Amino acid sequence: MRTRLLGILLALLACVLVALGVPLAASEAQREQQRVVVDRIDDAARFAALAQNPFGQSESSAASEQKRTLAAQLRRYHDVYGISVGVFDLGGHARYAYPSSWTSALDGASAEPFREALDGRRSHDPAQVWPWQGADARLVIASPVVWDGDVVAVVVTESPTDGLRERVWSAWLWLIGGEAFAVLFAVGVAVALTRWVLRPVHDLDKVTHDIATGRLASRVAPAGGPPELRRLARSFNEMVDHVELVLDQQRAFVADASHQLRNPLSALMLRVEVLGMELPEGHEEEMGGVRVEGRRLAQVLDDLLGLARAENARPAAQSCEVGRLAADRVEGWQAYARERGVALEFTAPDSPLPALADPVGLGSALDAVLDNALKFTPAGGTVRVETVAAGAEVLIRVTDGGPGLDEDELARIGDRFWRSPRHQNTEGSGLGLSIARALLTANGGGLGFAAQEPSGLTVTVSLPTA
Repeated sequence: MRTRLLGILLALLACVLVALGVPLAASEAQREQQRVVVDRIDDAARFAALAQNPFGQSESSAASEQKRTLAAQLRRYHDVYGISVGVFDLGGHARYAYPSSWTSALDGASAEPFREALDGRRSHDPAQVWPWQGADARLVIASPVVWDGDVVAVVVTESPTDGLRERVWSAWLWLIGGEAFAVLFAVGVAVALTRWVLRPVHDLDKVTHDIATGRLASRVAPAGGPPELRRLARSFNEMVDHVELVLDQQRAFVADASHQLRNPLSALMLRVEVLGMELPEGHEEEMGGVRVEGRRLAQVLDDLLGLARAENARPAAQSCEVGRLAADRVEGWQAYARERGVALEFTAPDSPLPALADPVGLGSALDAVLDNALKFTPAGGTVRVETVAAGAEVLIRVTDGGPGLDEDELARIGDRFWRSPRHQNTEGSGLGLSIARALLTANGGGLGFAAQEPSGLTVTVSLPTA
């Protein structure tokens, strides 16, 4: 989200800089050119004033002297500034022109300004010269020579634009440098702004993930950011407090109910046993069914109490060697596996695998997973247990040889009291894996399920690496 918000801010900034920079660059180029044009207009007007007497009067010694003065100044002007300058008659023929190869004003860029000057007015401002144009770009200024109200000649100047284009480039480089500095400054401000705006969002996202994975004690710490996001963080904390209170009340109710029902159930089963001894023969089957259902109800109550305790418990995690603990639990279930005719295999890791977990809770979770795997694996089948390291986690994989589950069933396995419709008659309360998940998530662990081909189920216990 930060990248997208930063991209939007920078895109808006780029649009603003372009909208301001392009007109400013064009204005700078026009200003530089206008300064040159004004100088050339003044020069052309001065030469036109010098040419009035020589071209307006008849030949005389004074006119001849003025012509020599005009020619000398035109030559010196060209030699010093490198600007082509000439005085042309009404037919466009050069009377005085430097360089001498410039013989006609009706050729090239000077034709249009010359015709405008013949009408008794100065030529219009020349077209804008841009830095990327070639060296053949010229600034042409034409000024009429007027005597007694009539145009008697035209002064034309053609200026090279190398210096003009260099000055424009220089001005543009300063402009680009200034905008680049503005961009860098704006990027810094935008990064700080987005960090300030999104810090509560990041904290909220992290805490939401913690709560989703079972760490209900997480809260959004007071931080900066807009007032709306700070209010959202406070409301979120209040919501989590309320949810945690409701869950605690629910767990307390389940634990209290299970505990309170356990004693009356025990007394009831004792009375059933006493009553069974007084019944006449022939009722053994009914009494057996009563005992089975009583034991099943007792198991459900015990599992409910265990689940409530597992969800309320928050034991401190410590570093434990997962390979050795898994080997101990596998060894503890070997007798039950032989009784069911199932091979229970354990693949020891090549090196120690330390992980952060509560050893007692991890052992209880493994017991629930192994019990489930052995229960659904038919005689002659195999249950495989292995421990591996995977990045920042240590995994314990338990693969059974049972019928497995389809995709819809995989999405529900681990839910409280849920059992596959195909396994309703299998012994158990449907709470074993729920208890295992609660024990694991209390310290940052997890429980995952995956189907195997052609049949079977793999249960993966994940633990953070120590």
